[in-house]
Amino acid sequence: MAHINPNFKKLPGSYLFSEIAQRTEAYRTAHPEARLIKMGIGDVTLPLVPSVIEAMHEAVDDLSRAESFHGYGPEQGYAFLRDAIVEHDFAARGIDIASDEVFVSDGAKSDCGNIVDLLDIDNVIAVCDPVYPVYVDSNAMAGRAGDYDVEAGRWTRIHYMPTTAENGFCPELPETPVDVIYLCSPNNPTGTVLSFEQLKRWVDYANEHDALIMFDAAYERFIVEKDVPHSIYEVEGAKRCAIEFRSFSKTAGFTGARCGYTVVPKELVRDGVSLRDLWNRRQCTKFNGASYVIQRGAAAIYTPQGEREIEQSLAYYRANAETIRTGLSEAGYQVYGAVSSPYAWVKTPDDMGSWDFFDQLLDRANVITTPGAGFGPSGEGYVRLTAFGNAEDTAEAVRRITQM
Repeated sequence: MAHINPNFKKLPGSYLFSEIAQRTEAYRTAHPEARLIKMGIGDVTLPLVPSVIEAMHEAVDDLSRAESFHGYGPEQGYAFLRDAIVEHDFAARGIDIASDEVFVSDGAKSDCGNIVDLLDIDNVIAVCDPVYPVYVDSNAMAGRAGDYDVEAGRWTRIHYMPTTAENGFCPELPETPVDVIYLCSPNNPTGTVLSFEQLKRWVDYANEHDALIMFDAAYERFIVEKDVPHSIYEVEGAKRCAIEFRSFSKTAGFTGARCGYTVVPKELVRDGVSLRDLWNRRQCTKFNGASYVIQRGAAAIYTPQGEREIEQSLAYYRANAETIRTGLSEAGYQVYGAVSSPYAWVKTPDDMGSWDFFDQLLDRANVITTPGAGFGPSGEGYVRLTAFGNAEDTAEAVRRITQM
């Protein structure tokens, strides 16, 4: 008989956002008259900008003609997009990244989940707590997380690094050796950032211990604060220890179009093997590349007009984040993040549990949030709000919450 991967049977309940959807649908069924405002899942609401749409239309026309038709493309991504990424995202910041170190994909979430294919089963994984669930669940599915302790709300072999208000949302260096470290800045879910000096401590630690950093920079275009690196490769030595993930989902509205990329430097070597070459081998085997149409659309954001257009969208979401931060702060809530990030991390009142506050906000304010407990033990007592709604709904949601 066929046997399944036993690690899947260890996964707790349902994925966080599936649970939110189930609770929301149950409430909607019981209260069909309620006008719910979504501030939970980090999905954008503004349409793709005109430059991207125009480029995609032209790409579709390319596919309609024999002389410009594109079939299978390079698994690593088309040169026109990889070269644009290198020029605008790295060279413009003085970072030396080669185009063949860039791998275009269908999004950062996929790459964060798939990168674990390169890891030995015995690697010790360290994650910030609270944490984006994909980092943990993908390693759990691969058998690298041990067993799930329901009472503690954590995996037995994952090294959790509390990332809280008490330590300024910068985790402490591990006291016991770890092999793989997941960092995210601007952080999902807390909306906080790592300074240059804070990130340098991690790069130095990784190089000293031959550890590997998985650096998620999906929200880097939201950074407005000084001394906050947009890329881990701004730190000397990072190319010897870090893989960086980027996304067009939030920065250019590609949540439905799907496109992102991962950088694996040639200098990154472990066990005498180039991780860049291993990732290339993995992608060539399991991935046929992002579509030509989507990559043409992604390349359009690097044109002068495309750059101006997506900056307008980013400014719109930044304004929403400011509305959330100032409105809830003035009402007496403790609010973190929402400056260089589209996420606000809000402390629940009176030490209320995350899911309890989620239910209260849903019932009394008709606002959908994300319970912090779903991101790990240290997320208990918080909820996450996103700035990706429209401005009117964002202001209305803040008004409802403050008047509860």
